[in-house]
Amino acid sequence: MTAPEGDWRLIREERRPGPMQMALDEVAAETASGGGPATVRTYRWDPTCLTLGYGQDPETVDWAACERAGVDVTRRRTGGGGIVHDSHGDVAYSIAVPAEDVPGKLLDAYHQLCEPILEAFARLGIDADYVEEAVPELYHPACYLRELHPAHDVVAAGRKIAGNAQYRTRDAVVQHGSLSFSVDADAHLDAFADPPVDSTTFRERVVGMDELADVDRAEAVRAVEASLLEWVEAGIGSEDGPEGGDGSVDRDGSWTDAELERARELVEERYRDDDWVRSRPGDRK
Repeated sequence: MTAPEGDWRLIREERRPGPMQMALDEVAAETASGGGPATVRTYRWDPTCLTLGYGQDPETVDWAACERAGVDVTRRRTGGGGIVHDSHGDVAYSIAVPAEDVPGKLLDAYHQLCEPILEAFARLGIDADYVEEAVPELYHPACYLRELHPAHDVVAAGRKIAGNAQYRTRDAVVQHGSLSFSVDADAHLDAFADPPVDSTTFRERVVGMDELADVDRAEAVRAVEASLLEWVEAGIGSEDGPEGGDGSVDRDGSWTDAELERARELVEERYRDDDWVRSRPGDRK
């Protein structure tokens, strides 16, 4: 599978706070559904940020520990468990595309949009793929410690290496993911309230790229960006589509001033708002 046809932009890695990164994912969806380009991008978290799944219980967070460590906390629009993203150990990506351009079934769309991520691992010499058989969960609130399922969980050397999630609005699909470059088990577990596992157990479940390949983080980011770009170019160059391969890609795309302003609004309205971050959807005012 390749990317859907159409106009695309690649936004290369930017370092921003987590609430802004989540807002920009939402803005990219609005742009894609409003006639603008679809977006593929990589991004970096600064400072370290714990993102909660959309419906996650806030009582699972050690809020005091996060505050002491200077860890931001926000809530994603995707489901699943919490993930601690730091600026060195985490390589993040997202894809925002019109909903009509991807399969209507969640798993089919997920597999299409994960294709360039698996290819990025291959570029780095890492044999990553969907887990072959289910692995029982260790701790439900943490994304990396949930049950591993063959339909959607990506592993390398038998351990989880990527957490990917997707949400769909009426007119757009957003898939974003956290790719583990280097694992800091203690920092991850410290963000949760009384997790029943230790750092040794965490590392037995989760692996970083730096353990499997002789690459630095910048090389890993370049591999993800190159794979995303190649995936897009293959799609818009295809002669199989109804438009005979129509489309374009801006290889060095950027946000418009209007998009950045809209993202700042969303940060205040949602991604830094206590009512959004510290409560479940049904409990919000």
